[in-house]
Amino acid sequence: MATGYVLVLAVLLLGGVIATLGDRIGMGVGKARLSLFKLRPRQTATLITILTGSVISASTLILLFGVSRQLRTGVFQLEQIQADLNQAQTDLDAAKQEKTLIETELATARQQQGDAQERLQQINSSLQTAIEQRQDIQDELAQTQGQLQQRQQALEQTQGQLEQTRTQLSSVSDQITFLESDISRLESDLEVQIAQRDREITERQQRLSQLQAQQAVLQEDVSRLEQQYQNIFLGNVALSRFESLWLGILRVNSPQEAQRAIDRLLQEANRVALQRVAPEPGAPSRQVLLLSPEAVERLVGRISDGQEYVVRVLSAANYLIGEPCVVSGEAPCIQVVFDASLNRLLYERGEILAVTTVDTANITSQGIVEQYNLLISSLLFRARQNGLVGDTVQIADGDTEIILDFLSTVQAAQRSLEIRAIASNNISTVGPLRVDLVAISRGEVIANTDVAASEP
Repeated sequence: MATGYVLVLAVLLLGGVIATLGDRIGMGVGKARLSLFKLRPRQTATLITILTGSVISASTLILLFGVSRQLRTGVFQLEQIQADLNQAQTDLDAAKQEKTLIETELATARQQQGDAQERLQQINSSLQTAIEQRQDIQDELAQTQGQLQQRQQALEQTQGQLEQTRTQLSSVSDQITFLESDISRLESDLEVQIAQRDREITERQQRLSQLQAQQAVLQEDVSRLEQQYQNIFLGNVALSRFESLWLGILRVNSPQEAQRAIDRLLQEANRVALQRVAPEPGAPSRQVLLLSPEAVERLVGRISDGQEYVVRVLSAANYLIGEPCVVSGEAPCIQVVFDASLNRLLYERGEILAVTTVDTANITSQGIVEQYNLLISSLLFRARQNGLVGDTVQIADGDTEIILDFLSTVQAAQRSLEIRAIASNNISTVGPLRVDLVAISRGEVIANTDVAASEP
């Protein structure tokens, strides 16, 4: 503000000084009657006055422009400033419009944010509900697993009782066997020792009666435990997986003959399956086997070369008595698989199939029976590995008395001996596995289940 007053005062003083000087110069020129540029003296004085005024104006402008930067800017850049001002106003209007648009979008975004928060709250509520449902499901699963563990424990306990009862039954059977053997020997000596053995025979018979009664009770327990085991673990299974529905030997020379033979064996297998799964007296026969045409074609191609094959029709899964799909008469649902093996010679007559060593001087009757069972198990296992299809072992043509006499003779030997299982005839793939047992000690045959070979 003070600078402005000083500037105005300087301009006034400078103008006054220059005007005074111009007037003095003009008067001097007029009195001297000078002439410039061939002008008259008056015109020359007028020109001097004009030049003096121009100097005053120029000095004023120079002073103003030199002192005030804003004045210089206002005079020389006014149009540019006006253009910049108009552009700034335009930009301001555009910025206001953009601000309005942004505020509108902000309001829309806030509305969307509110909607999103509501949806998020709904999702959180649904998630909480799902978590609670999951927790309930986990609780039910834990409860179900606990029940399953209890059931498995009950099953293991029942199996243990079953094995214990079977062991007791085996022990009682052994005792009965040896008591019966003692009774037979006592009866043969009655003529010589009747007076001395009457009481022993009576006591042994009473013991035998008690053991037989105990055996009957144990057999009932075994049956009951087996039924419990089946009810707990297997249910009422009519057909087990890979159980044979038909087993036989086929020799055909053409695909047509093979197809006819397969149709016949499938009819028999279908009858067996229907009788096992739906045992209804007088029920009409219907197709229950679910057959694969490709499997039948492969079987036809397999056995059509004129060789002798052992053919089996096996159940592909477990099926219960009263299977719904069978009882309701729906489409065939019992799946089967086929097995065809060449019926070749596995063992020749007289071939040794299995051997075990027993020291009867240091073994109980139960131990002898265990060794006998182990020998039969190893014999059957080896035969199956070699290709035997059947699972039947026949010793002494199934005569139990011969087997008991053999075991009694082995026990009475009271020494170390070797028991051999020898093929009693040629054994092929289809079986059965017919063997005889021979007990040998130091090259001497102590006992033999082959009656014909042991007779003189």
